[in-house]
Amino acid sequence: VQIVESGGGLVQPGGSLRLSCAASGYSDNRLYMGWFRQAPGNEREWVASIDRDGRTIIADSVKGRFTISKGSAKNTMYLQMNSLKSEDTAMYYCAAAQSRIAWRAGLRDWGQGTQVAVSS
Repeated sequence: VQIVESGGGLVQPGGSLRLSCAASGYSDNRLYMGWFRQAPGNEREWVASIDRDGRTIIADSVKGRFTISKGSAKNTMYLQMNSLKSEDTAMYYCAAAQSRIAWRAGLRDWGQGTQVAVSS
């Protein structure tokens, strides 16, 4: 199993970034997937998730600014981040699980993360 994130970078406040995640090595092509982030000195926090049927949930802290979606390729996912704020600065991690039970139990596979920095 391998999970790879990309798309992070430095952006000015108010700007946009699109993060990508590709998960491979799974026998199932309908994963539960999501994004988490961790800022220095903070615990990892959940940002958004999408289930195997495409239903999405977004954290209140980013609702209206971030959108999660699945890609057309097998087990790919995106996080469109608009109106970025300095407090969005963090390492962003992609996670995946093969079942709702595994996802809710925290039995997730993780990528190495992609850094997002929002600064003028």
